[in-house]
Amino acid sequence: MKLLTKYNRINIGATIFIFLIGSCTFYFLLRYILVRELDATLKSEKQEIMQFNAIHHALPDIVVTKEQTTAYFPAPVLVGTSFNNRLLSSRGHEEYYRQIQFGVEVKGNYYLVTVNKPLEETEDLLQVIIIVTSGMIALILLVAYFINRRVLNSLWRPFHQTIESVKKYKLTSQETLQLGATSIDEFSMLNQSISGMTERVQQDYHLLKEFTGHAAHEMQTPLAVIRSKLDMLIQNENLLQGDSRNILEIEAAVNRLSRLNQSLLLLTKVENRQFVLNEEIRLDKIIEEKCAELSEMMRLKYLTLAIESTPIQVYFHQQLAEIIVSNLLNNAIRYNMEGGSIQISLTENSISITNTSGLPALDEEKVFQRFYRHRDTREEGNGLGLSIVKEICELAGFNIAYEYQDNNHIFTIVFNKKSH
Repeated sequence: MKLLTKYNRINIGATIFIFLIGSCTFYFLLRYILVRELDATLKSEKQEIMQFNAIHHALPDIVVTKEQTTAYFPAPVLVGTSFNNRLLSSRGHEEYYRQIQFGVEVKGNYYLVTVNKPLEETEDLLQVIIIVTSGMIALILLVAYFINRRVLNSLWRPFHQTIESVKKYKLTSQETLQLGATSIDEFSMLNQSISGMTERVQQDYHLLKEFTGHAAHEMQTPLAVIRSKLDMLIQNENLLQGDSRNILEIEAAVNRLSRLNQSLLLLTKVENRQFVLNEEIRLDKIIEEKCAELSEMMRLKYLTLAIESTPIQVYFHQQLAEIIVSNLLNNAIRYNMEGGSIQISLTENSISITNTSGLPALDEEKVFQRFYRHRDTREEGNGLGLSIVKEICELAGFNIAYEYQDNNHIFTIVFNKKSH
């Protein structure tokens, strides 16, 4: 859930709660005030009746009006004063009245006097006031909500822009992370912290790349010496007969180390953008050539090859295109089963290589990571083949994806429009 959404939910919930509590409190408070005003009027009527009786020793004549009704009832005793609400019939319908009752003595006789004033006008006035006040409060809250929402969106815009910039940022692009300026101190501090962090990460990344490149480059000379000395040992028949197994294992290890060294050098060159993608190449021809080169390996494993190819020409790099096809095809052969199949599909927009295998599905999140191998594979390769393919695709702006369907491993590369 977004922060703004959560804030709005809490704010709206709290506002509605406060609005309801405030409206109820305002209603009962206003009603109490109006009723007290009505009681004060009834007390004035009582005072007038008492004064008239004190002067004339009689009760005043009853005058029935719309706003007030008065009645006298004989009483056995002198009663006190009380206020209550009564539902009385008036003009053919029932209405609520506010009533005062009090006792009065006239010439030795006791009377109960009731004075009633209708509550309808008070309730009507109360409703009008409540409706107008509630409407104004609701309108203010609604306007405040939309203003706050617009203001908050405007205030949070630099944060969202920073997030989008961080999402699009790639460490391998060798570009500085550009974050916009903002007048909000918190977001400005955030941008400064992120910029400083990315600069440090970029420096560490460049140092690591330089170390990898220099190490791989420096390894070439000792590897050449080891290979040269190993060839001399192999030519020594007496030594070879005595310890041929160990010598062959050393040769295999040296070959693996040499391939690893070449892969690391290639990765460094690709990451440093040392290749210019401006050659017109025929991918269908490259596929045919690589399939012919690897035909003997496929024959030894009794693999069936099916190619659906469309003549296509793209602006790329000859060596990098050969590396992509070679690495994917080598993997399709190496990790295939005897009697399995390989399918290659080349269209104007993509190339797809599908192969059967005894291996289960690979981890889609790790398949292109360096030195990743499935736990059931033999350590024949160096674990860099798919990483190299991924780096080359990113350099060219291609999208590569892996999926596992019907016991088949499928690698698909989608070209960008600029490459045609």
